[in-house]
Amino acid sequence: MTGMTVDLVTIWAFIIAFAVFVYVVMDGFDLGLGILFPLFPAKEDRDIITNTVAPVWDGNETWLVLGGGGLMAAFPLAYAVLLPALYTPLIAMLIGLIFRGVAFEFRWRTRSERNRWDIAFAGGSWLAALAQGIALGAILQGVHVEGRQYAGGWWDWLTPFSLLTGVSLVAGYALLGATWLILKTQGSLRDRAYRLSWYLLFAMLLAIAAVSIATPLLTIHYAQRWFTWPNVVLTAPVPVAVAAVTVLLLKNLAERRDGWPFPLSLLLFLLSYAGLGISMYPYIVPQSITIWQAASPANSQLFMLVGVAVLVPLILAYTGWAYWVFRGKVHPGSGYH
Repeated sequence: MTGMTVDLVTIWAFIIAFAVFVYVVMDGFDLGLGILFPLFPAKEDRDIITNTVAPVWDGNETWLVLGGGGLMAAFPLAYAVLLPALYTPLIAMLIGLIFRGVAFEFRWRTRSERNRWDIAFAGGSWLAALAQGIALGAILQGVHVEGRQYAGGWWDWLTPFSLLTGVSLVAGYALLGATWLILKTQGSLRDRAYRLSWYLLFAMLLAIAAVSIATPLLTIHYAQRWFTWPNVVLTAPVPVAVAAVTVLLLKNLAERRDGWPFPLSLLLFLLSYAGLGISMYPYIVPQSITIWQAASPANSQLFMLVGVAVLVPLILAYTGWAYWVFRGKVHPGSGYH
């Protein structure tokens, strides 16, 4: 294996990881708003909530496509193994995204006082978030691989651990949604978002603790990665940083500084994501296939890298511009119609 191949493989691993994380950032609070929808029964509140993301929500799944497409192109073996292992949660996620996408548009067209599309929007958000968390748990716990293919059963993804990660991601997305409302709304809606953020923060911290305790119990590899010497010196800053960010987030919630809870919640997600990377690396299919074993030929990765080097900055530029143009608080009666 040449040094060039190793460099390309590592670069592509970071590209996929970056795309997935940006999707979590961009679509996480979007899904979180849908998860919180049942807690805001007033039509005016729901209209304001959807208007906070109406200008930008269409582009959020771009990163999901980049992550999935990049995995297929750069790591085809991992794609071929993981896809059949995760058919059910991935199909459930897509169904949830379809329902919430259709509901987002159609809820503005109904004249009924009881908007059934709101139910579809909330249900699709819950389903998509839960399915994503379950898929993550199924990957972390490992899949049964024989030779170069998936050899497990249809229901192997469904375990107590995958359900734990599913519920944990729902709680995390809900926190992102609540802190996004703090950033984008005002008045009684913002006040309710502040109250919810306290509960959801503690729910997310409980979820982080539960997953952090359960993960090393899955396999000795995870335990060694986190707790053996000298690895513990390198991994200890992650929980310390989580504690520090939590203190800052609590302080800003108490002082009602609208601009800080959302980015600090994103930072909690980043630290959790870093912990996930520490646990898995260098495996792309935990305990079975490394990033180098799963990689496509170097010429293919180099060819695709040229395209990504052009497209990703463009996507980041127009996404950043959209958020900049539609910055600030959303007022009642304004926005998407």
